[in-house]
Formats: sequence, structure tokens, C-alpha cells
Amino acid sequence: MRAFIVPTEGAAPEHSTLPDCKPISGQLLMRNRACGLNFADLLMIRGKYQDTPKAPFTLGMEAAGVVEALGPDTDGPAPGTRVAVFGGSGGLAELGCYPVDRAVVLPDAVSFETAAALQIAYGTSHVALEHKARMQPGETLVVLGAAGGVGLTAVELGHLMGATVIAVARGAEKLEVARTAGADHLIDAEDPELREKIKALGGADVVYDAVGGEPFRAAFRAMKPEGRILAIGHASGDVPQIPANHLLVKNIDVLGFYWGGYLKFRPEVVTRSLATLFAWAAEGRITPHISHTLSFDRAAEGLELLKSRASTGKVVITL
Repeated sequence: MRAFIVPTEGAAPEHSTLPDCKPISGQLLMRNRACGLNFADLLMIRGKYQDTPKAPFTLGMEAAGVVEALGPDTDGPAPGTRVAVFGGSGGLAELGCYPVDRAVVLPDAVSFETAAALQIAYGTSHVALEHKARMQPGETLVVLGAAGGVGLTAVELGHLMGATVIAVARGAEKLEVARTAGADHLIDAEDPELREKIKALGGADVVYDAVGGEPFRAAFRAMKPEGRILAIGHASGDVPQIPANHLLVKNIDVLGFYWGGYLKFRPEVVTRSLATLFAWAAEGRITPHISHTLSFDRAAEGLELLKSRASTGKVVITL
């Protein structure tokens, strides 16, 4: 099978030919049809992601395709069933062997490309906002990095869940993407008055931050009492330090959040969330924003789009 692999830690990924994988007990064999790219793929290449496999390994965290076979003594979706799987790796290959309990059957109305784009980005935002932050209708949600792969889903889901959404992104073009996704207010990420403008809009009940750096610090200082700030990531490379005295004065909660971690200690949270999200997608209530759909041969180009921040929403590779 063809695969897009990281041959050694830190080396540029490359196309290669590997033996076809064979499912063991508890696994299914899937013919991958689409794979969503993520910022975490870039970290994996450098060996900087918390769940980086040992090299050599195949990139591609979230995939969708068709079940080809089940491992010995394994119950699961029958061959021919369309499914989506968060495998953590392996999606950028013609075939993949995955834990059968991670497979979610796709509604007929959900395409492979939509399913591949939906799992991590929408799953992250849905579990973070509903399960972790327990956001309520009528609250104010500030989304930092609002045009990025996960940020844009937080805007869309925040709007769907009844929040007033303040989108923070760099430049008019990206802010317009956030507005189309449902943002009520738009603020440029480089605005030196970011804190003051959030406060002028009433302050933040929930802050969704995948950026870190100065935007985190500004939004943190514009939070309401009993506000919750979700630490999703730090794409800026600047991991902010949190003054504990500010936490106690305003009774603020800082919530660390890693979606993939729930698969290890509370997988039912992820399964329940994905079932909700695929149903919403089938009903047309959510629509993943895919800025680029590229063929398998252009996988390296897709990663470069993420690295240069030239994409909005998701980049999907089709196989």
C-alpha cells in the first residue's frame, strides 16, 4: 500500500510503499478515502506532540473510508460499511488498521471528506464547550484563532449552542470567514486594544484559546467573574503563564483540554459527542469549512498550507 510516512524523527515526510496492514483481534481494516490534516501532524514530524508514534510511522490522525475486514473474533461494522475513525496516525495511507471501538458509522448524507474534516476539530470544540466549560445559552464566548481548524468550529458550535460569539482572528479575510460561520462580533488579533474591546462588549464568560501568547493574556484580563478559559493549544509558540492571584480575585477557572485524552479514560464522552455531531452534519446544521481538498500526491503541500497558515478551516487529503 502507498503511505505518507515520517521515516525518522524530524525528517521531512515522504511517500513510500509499505506492506498491506492486517487487522488483529479488536481491529478493523479500513480503505481510507479521506484524511483531515491537523496542526498536530506538524508537531509529530518534529517529535513534539504528546502522542507521537515511534518513527517510522504514517501520518494522518483522522480518516474516513470503507470497512474491508474485521480482525479475528471481532464484532463491528460489516465490510462495506462507511465509517469514520480517529486513529491518531495512519490515515495517510491506502489502508489502515484501527481499534474497532473507535469507528463511528456515517449517515448516508455525510461525505468522506466531511467526516474526515469533522472529528478532531468539531469534536474538540463540542466536548470543550459542552462537557468541559458547560457553556450555557446567552453566555459570551470569545474564540481566539477563530478562522483556524478548531477555532472556526468553536465559532459555529458556539452560535448553534446559543452563545454570543466574539471572533478574534488576524486580518479582514479571516474575520469574514468567522462572520460567515456565525460570529456576532469581530476583532483583529493584532488590535492593541483587544482587551478593551472585549470588555466593551460585556466581557467573556468563556474563552476558547488555541493560540496562546498575547491574545490569551488580553482575553484573560477581559473575563467576567466565574469565567472559564479553555487552554486548547498554543499555536503561536508562546505558552502563557497564568497569574494565580487573578484567578482568585475573579473566581476564574482555567481548564486544560485535550480531546484525544478522553479516548483513554472516558471514551464514551467522545463517542457520544461524535454521534451528535454526525447527526447535526446529516441535518445540515453544521458544515465543516474545508479550504483545500488535495489529492494524496499533494499531502506535503497540504502540510505546508497549515505551516504557513495559508488555510482556513480544514485541509483534507483524498485517497
